[in-house]
Amino acid sequence: MSTASEHAGRAALSICEALLLAMNDLGLLPEHEIVGVLRDAAATHENAVGTELEIESHRAVAELINAIIAGGNSVRRS
Repeated sequence: MSTASEHAGRAALSICEALLLAMNDLGLLPEHEIVGVLRDAAATHENAVGTELEIESHRAVAELINAIIAGGNSVRRS
């Protein structure tokens, strides 16, 4: 991944996490819905098809999303 792409990916992740936190804080989405969104995103990448390189990339993305779920980064858990 190029440096520009890496920075764009990190920026997108930070923005999405901030939006999920804000939606939870404002009562727009409860925690279980946010976790559901993240699980759906992970499943999309876990089930992706393509070349071995593409599949490897999708699996890495799914692992990152699953780590976010496990770590509670996108929801303020009580």
